[in-house]
Amino acid sequence: MYTKPAFNAAVPLGRPTTLPLSRCSSRPTLQASASQPPSSESPSSSIRRPIGRTIPLIKPASSPTTSSDAVDVPVEPRYLYSFRPGHSDATHPTAALLGGKGCALATMSQMSLPVPPGFILSTSLCARLTSSSSSNSSSTTATPILFPDSLTSQIETALAALSDSVGRVFGSATNPLLLSVRSGAPVSMPGMMDTVLNLGLNDKTVEALAKQTDNAIFAYDSYRRFLSMYANVVLSLPNALFEKSLSDMKSQYDCATDADLPLKALKQLVNKFKHHILSETGIPFEQDVFVQLRNTIAAVFQSWQNPRAQTYRAINHIPMSLGTAVVVQAMVFGNSGPTSATGVFFSRDPSTGVNKLYGEFLTNAQGEDVVAGIRTPQPIVRVTNVEGLSKKNSMQEVMPDVYKQVVDVSNLLEQHFKDVQDVEFTVEKGTLYILQTRAAKRTALAAVRSAVEMEGEGLISKDEALKRVDPKSLRQLLHPTLDSDVERDVVATGLPASPGAASGVVALSCNSAEFFAQQGLDVILCREETSPEDVAGMHISKGIVTARGGMTSHAAVVARGMGRACITGVSSMTIDEEKGVVKLDENVSVKEGDCVTIDGATGQVMLGKLETKPAQMCEEFKTLMQWADQRRDMTVLANAETPEDVRRALSLGAEGVGLCRTEHMFFDADRIVAVRQMILAEDNEVRTDALNKLLPMQRQDFTEILEVMQGRPVTIRLLDPPLHEFLPHEQHEFEAVARSAGVSVDVLKARADASREANPMLGLRGCRVGIVYPEIYRMQTQAIVLAAVDVARKSDKVVCVHVMVPFVSSVDELEIVRREIDNVASTILSSSENEEVAHLVQYTVGTMIELPRAALTAGEIARQASFFSFGTNDLTQTTLGMSRDDAGSFLQNYLKSGVIDRDPFVSLDIEGVGMLVELAAKEGRKTRKDLKLCLCGEQGADKDTVVFAQKIGLDAVSCSPFFVPVARLAAAQAAIVQQEIRDDATSGGASTGSM
Repeated sequence: MYTKPAFNAAVPLGRPTTLPLSRCSSRPTLQASASQPPSSESPSSSIRRPIGRTIPLIKPASSPTTSSDAVDVPVEPRYLYSFRPGHSDATHPTAALLGGKGCALATMSQMSLPVPPGFILSTSLCARLTSSSSSNSSSTTATPILFPDSLTSQIETALAALSDSVGRVFGSATNPLLLSVRSGAPVSMPGMMDTVLNLGLNDKTVEALAKQTDNAIFAYDSYRRFLSMYANVVLSLPNALFEKSLSDMKSQYDCATDADLPLKALKQLVNKFKHHILSETGIPFEQDVFVQLRNTIAAVFQSWQNPRAQTYRAINHIPMSLGTAVVVQAMVFGNSGPTSATGVFFSRDPSTGVNKLYGEFLTNAQGEDVVAGIRTPQPIVRVTNVEGLSKKNSMQEVMPDVYKQVVDVSNLLEQHFKDVQDVEFTVEKGTLYILQTRAAKRTALAAVRSAVEMEGEGLISKDEALKRVDPKSLRQLLHPTLDSDVERDVVATGLPASPGAASGVVALSCNSAEFFAQQGLDVILCREETSPEDVAGMHISKGIVTARGGMTSHAAVVARGMGRACITGVSSMTIDEEKGVVKLDENVSVKEGDCVTIDGATGQVMLGKLETKPAQMCEEFKTLMQWADQRRDMTVLANAETPEDVRRALSLGAEGVGLCRTEHMFFDADRIVAVRQMILAEDNEVRTDALNKLLPMQRQDFTEILEVMQGRPVTIRLLDPPLHEFLPHEQHEFEAVARSAGVSVDVLKARADASREANPMLGLRGCRVGIVYPEIYRMQTQAIVLAAVDVARKSDKVVCVHVMVPFVSSVDELEIVRREIDNVASTILSSSENEEVAHLVQYTVGTMIELPRAALTAGEIARQASFFSFGTNDLTQTTLGMSRDDAGSFLQNYLKSGVIDRDPFVSLDIEGVGMLVELAAKEGRKTRKDLKLCLCGEQGADKDTVVFAQKIGLDAVSCSPFFVPVARLAAAQAAIVQQEIRDDATSGGASTGSM
């Protein structure tokens, strides 16, 4: 028999929070609740003693002592902060304590903006609840949440004050107060956690709301919304169950939108939704509004740990330890009639950065309708077509008084926060309410443009403008766009939600997207609309297309943040996921796996794969990069080994080549045979013959690169990878080598088998090759020095080349190899034919620190090295004992379980690998004060890695050509961080050097 939960029952942290699903193997023992509250009460008296109740609001974690002896009772920390227009309990609100949403609401309340009153449960409460749950994480049953002792009275007091403020009473059968319960993390995570609206409705309060507002349709529309949200968030029931019933009801009553449903249909939906809850859980829908509130607070706190939030944190490197706050607010209703509305506006265009108000709204709707894309919204600002005509549906035209208030609020918020604002609002019967403001997610183009323009407007400094742009987002500006000359077969058009062009195979689900991506295919994810559950699929896709939604829908906001091309609101598109077919218009359909191209700048969808052209840099980007170059201390170099790569790197601001990998030059068809002949040679004579074939090729390679660089430094790494990577595998490959070497295929196969290693990454590679087969490094040194001589003679300018010896673990290895390099170089430069240009060739010899022993003995190695280049790819592998080629099989599990907070091959493991880098830099410079230090792994453009490199005094970072602008900005931000730390140390304050 079902026993109704007592109001003071403990709340299980694992969902379902109180009401167990029928499929659960066990259900908790629940106490009976008190009777329903009386129907006559005043706002000020009803909450301090919960309506007709003598039990506390929430069960204390422990009972107070009954001992007569005096004891010291520890004071519980404060977890709750109330706010209302003109007042906030938090006098100096911070996102760390109140979450981003709560901090903004508290600040706007202090500014006397029209904010619905409410209270915030702090992030520290989330941390406490999560901590208590973690200690019981091995249990197979839900872990009860026991709220802190002081929380009961804090919430009761806050509810009483809230009732006084709005003149309505929570749980009243005549004058009900309804609440919204929203998550709000310190770092913006749009849509990743849960929200419940219209909380406080039950079979009695819905009738009171209908009578109070004289609008039964509004009341029952709010009730059906609350039922579906409560069922999903608190009871973990799937949204699809309720969406199907809603869709069926609209079909039954021939209604185009939710707002068209008659009262009879809404009442039927309410009963249908309650039936879903009963049939799925075995328990009736909870009528006790106080239990609703308790359960919802617990569920929203718990949503910090849901899979989509975990995925988003992993993608964006957000620590789990931050926790979320929970905001409880008095409801205001955008669905209360034609003079009510809900929407989102941006103080500047989030796609382009243009300094113009931008946004969308829906009349007679609630907030989730805009974000979820259930209806295509209307613009806030008047929009005209090419003839200068308007649809007359903008807020500027249909609600001009509210529009003026929106403009004023937008300007006020941007001036106060000094950043582009993303603002959620509701209009209830012509009155504007601001529900939230936050720094807007925006494209890289918008971020750059707004930062530069705000500096010009005097809102922010150049340093602040540089800090305002996420370095990795600059990659969006470097993405290809569609060539305007290419003929477009446009089959569908939607809203241009996020710029950039992308081609790929159609995927209709996250699972399909992952399947195609694992095969190495680019993916275009097509959905009716996206939800937070789709974040993982969106992340691995090159572009996103949705049938519904606007420019501020979930798909649009998330795609812009990720830098993905996105088109929303393609109304002609219908998707049959079961059949794997997308109908783009009446006459065109494509199947999963077919290729399409999308243009996020125009909203066009095209069949097939179209040619693209490189992105064009805007003037604001050039300005920001100039500021970055003026501000940074470190040199930014590029990893490049072809003239094309070098030219691209220079065009993007590289100051030299920090890593030229010679092995990448060996895979061309015209030289791979000679390379294989060199490796499989039986004696030095045959090997020398192969090397003589390679020498002119390598000499030409280096000549072309040095000519492009025009005296800028070029660091060339001698052959590094295991030789097995070059070995032939197919019969025709063996036959080609056999013909070139003049030996049989069988002999070559035997030598190839003998050359294979069990662990080649730690076998015969790097300097070991140069020691075992010194003629290989001699040939490469000849090619380098001869190329330098050729370019010096031709240009009559200094040529700067650095020769890097890889995979050194001891000073003795480097000494042996360096002796060979110096002998070859001396012979060439001292020859009579080169004497007149020898002074123009500046070459040095250094090494790559990529083994722990090399880092530990760096002081000794520096005796033979003019520079260290930290090869953090291999140093990470050898320090962590983790193969970057195989770690993908478990890294995601490590990220989710908190073993690591980011991929160590993307962002440097500062506590481990970083310690070795810092030690090597310190010890190396003890031996050689002028030792040049550079970091050149894949992490060379990662902001945190660059900040660390700046901190320990490295001279340069080197990265892929397209990442050069990223590294330039990251280096500028690193310099700013260090300056802030120095300033704080001088002033005696705590460091604020974080970004």
